[in-house]
Amino acid sequence: MTPAAVVLGAGRKRICVIGTGIAGLLAARLLSSRHDVTVYEQDDRLGGHTHTVDVTVGANSWAIDTGFIVHNERNYPNLVRILAHLGVVTQPTRMSFSMRCERTGLEYCGSSLNQMFAQRSNLLRPSFYGMLLDIMRFHRDAQRVLQRTDEPSLREVLAEGRYGAAFIERYLVPMGAAIWSADPAQLRTMPARFFLQFFHNHGMLQIRGRPLWRTVRGGSRAYLGPLTAPFAGKVRLSAKVTALRRTGGGVRVEAHGQPAQQFDGAIVATHSDQALSLLADPSEAERSLLAAVSYQENEVVLHTDERLLPRRRRAWAGWNYLLPSTSQDRVAVTYCMNLLQDLPPAAPTFCVTLNHSAAIDPSKVLRRFRYHHPVFTSGAVAAQQRLPMVNGVARVWFCGAWCGYGFHEDGVVSALKVAHDFGLSLDDLGAHGRQS
Repeated sequence: MTPAAVVLGAGRKRICVIGTGIAGLLAARLLSSRHDVTVYEQDDRLGGHTHTVDVTVGANSWAIDTGFIVHNERNYPNLVRILAHLGVVTQPTRMSFSMRCERTGLEYCGSSLNQMFAQRSNLLRPSFYGMLLDIMRFHRDAQRVLQRTDEPSLREVLAEGRYGAAFIERYLVPMGAAIWSADPAQLRTMPARFFLQFFHNHGMLQIRGRPLWRTVRGGSRAYLGPLTAPFAGKVRLSAKVTALRRTGGGVRVEAHGQPAQQFDGAIVATHSDQALSLLADPSEAERSLLAAVSYQENEVVLHTDERLLPRRRRAWAGWNYLLPSTSQDRVAVTYCMNLLQDLPPAAPTFCVTLNHSAAIDPSKVLRRFRYHHPVFTSGAVAAQQRLPMVNGVARVWFCGAWCGYGFHEDGVVSALKVAHDFGLSLDDLGAHGRQS
């Protein structure tokens, strides 16, 4: 990355930040301690995938997360530090995974032996035992794959290992598709090293020693106010940027409902395809990088229809994957928010379901959304390595969760890399308070 002082010159500068996901908000928070920052957001709310909604059922209201939900200390160290600094209260959550196949009736939850055999007929399924043996073998084989110097796809590794269909179709692909909100077929093309490194980092290649997960008490939006407080007056909502033009002395921002403005530099904290679309004059390096990461649209429904969860309550999990009886090219997964947000026993069963809205009782639908998630092909993963070659070169920096594995900590890390280019770090989170 090119140091900002080299590109922009020394002294206090006028910087715009486009996008208010965690990457954009953290970048704005850190840079606003030394520069004049203006933030643009196309929606009428802050937060991106940090999206908590209030729902009323009967006489009670509940704050339910529909995007970012969980984190842990091991894999989200920077986010944990940010939440602690902001005084945001977190609490333990129950992370677990279940799978139900509509065609065969198979269902299980991997949290315990009792839940694995929640469907007692699993005790009599030879294929189920074969799946369990393949899980153990995959855990061992994965360590060897991580040491390889070539870059096979997940499909190639599974074929080389001669893993059974039950393991692939009822365990590994469902779990990966649920994690990345990904098309199950597309998931198999993911670079095996990328896939396995994520599993390794999160302790998912072992039985014991997995991280302890947490959630933000009262909904993930609780951190938005404290994080944005120092620059809240400089945030422009419902201000979709239509063009970012580089001029001789800076960058010119054009946005709906806003007068065009000139800045010394810009930080683009949007999805990569959105970033490319708003650049009026992308370099060939920027175009190649940003176009390499594509996105999948996922339909998301917040509802109270328990039929989208496993039929046996013992098999209910935080993440519940559904293999529909008819083939479809999108992941179908339901998050049980009562487990993930540790809601009181008296709360209705709140579910967030991706891509299976036709099966939900319309009378139990509370809200509908559409989220877009990055697709990590070999080309996308290779493109991530080229980001330092374009960031800051022409007064524009890029950041976002797409720069890593697609999760909150990845957005934080990408923003910290941009902040580092401006001579800032997490140590500057409280700089505003020190200045006052």
